[in-house]
Amino acid sequence: MSELQFDFEIIHKINELKEIKKEGILQLLKEVPKETIFDTASNLRNERKGKRISFSKKAFFNIINLCRDTCSYCTYKAEPNDAKLSMMNLETVKGLSKLAKKYNCTEALFVTGERPEQKYSEAKRWLKNEGFSSTAEYLIHCSEIVLNEGVFPHTNAGNLTKSEMKELQKSNVSMGIMLENSSTRLREKGMPHEDAPSKEPKVRLNVLRNAGELKIPMTTGILVGIGESMEECIQSILDIKQIHEKYGNIQEIILQNFHPKPETLMSNHNTPKEDYFKTVVALCRILMPGANIQIPPNLSPNNYHEFLTIGINDWGGISPITSDYVNPEFSWPNIQNVEKKCNDLGFSFKARFPAYPEFIPLVNNELKQRISLIADEENYVEESYWK
Repeated sequence: MSELQFDFEIIHKINELKEIKKEGILQLLKEVPKETIFDTASNLRNERKGKRISFSKKAFFNIINLCRDTCSYCTYKAEPNDAKLSMMNLETVKGLSKLAKKYNCTEALFVTGERPEQKYSEAKRWLKNEGFSSTAEYLIHCSEIVLNEGVFPHTNAGNLTKSEMKELQKSNVSMGIMLENSSTRLREKGMPHEDAPSKEPKVRLNVLRNAGELKIPMTTGILVGIGESMEECIQSILDIKQIHEKYGNIQEIILQNFHPKPETLMSNHNTPKEDYFKTVVALCRILMPGANIQIPPNLSPNNYHEFLTIGINDWGGISPITSDYVNPEFSWPNIQNVEKKCNDLGFSFKARFPAYPEFIPLVNNELKQRISLIADEENYVEESYWK
């Protein structure tokens, strides 16, 4: 039997399952060589997505990095006296949006800590001085500022309420929240999310469901290598799949490999083994053949191009002007270098908007018109993006 025939046998076995369960996928992992799993994922990507690899040219707006949570691996969170503390005032937001436009960025990634005003009086005072009572309210105003400069906001601010997302939807073409993992075990004592109530899986899944009801194109994903098992990775993907099958709004799945950071509780924890991480990526493609799947190229600086052969079709946001403030030790790769690596492996490379082509129809008409204008000016995308 040829490897290609075996590929189709794997897919057939999965499709034959009336209800895909992680036990069935784990059994396949025992029966099938990893190379065949990888080839299957690559073939599915070629079949569903072709050989175009996309990315979003972005500016990272580190709005406020105080946070009510404490994750065992995080160095994004700041304390009030830290040198890395960021609280961007409106003037700074406007200035960065102008710079982003100058560099032809189409995405303004808004990132904040989880409701910092609930824990820190400094955050409360800062918001009050800017004329706002909550981080969400501030983000709504900042989104309008950035949009007026011709850059499209994509907000990732944790567990927003349905009403907050509804307001942000007016100016954000897409939004995001990382599931990280749907296992409640990771919130137990001594585990990475013990002191992070916002990482309660059912709460995060509910945010995705609310976004589905609002028809917001959503980016989500899992963090690989934080102490989870392969079973828990598979279940997390299946939980995302279930929401997408009901609402059709999960536009992208990020698969992010953990890296230990100094002065955190998990500083001595290992990065995930390469085969383990690649298997998670390949399984995500096999379980969700039509999904947009990305890995952050800066977190696999020496071999990100290898993931082109196991099923990804996107690099996520890459910035020519700002750091990755969540992972500042990993610089963004040069966009031209990423393009060359794609071309060398037979892939085309194209910029996109924060919302993927097939999800533009979910965006409100005013934002679609703005996308159309910028697409015409910059030759970013084909017509199907705004139809």
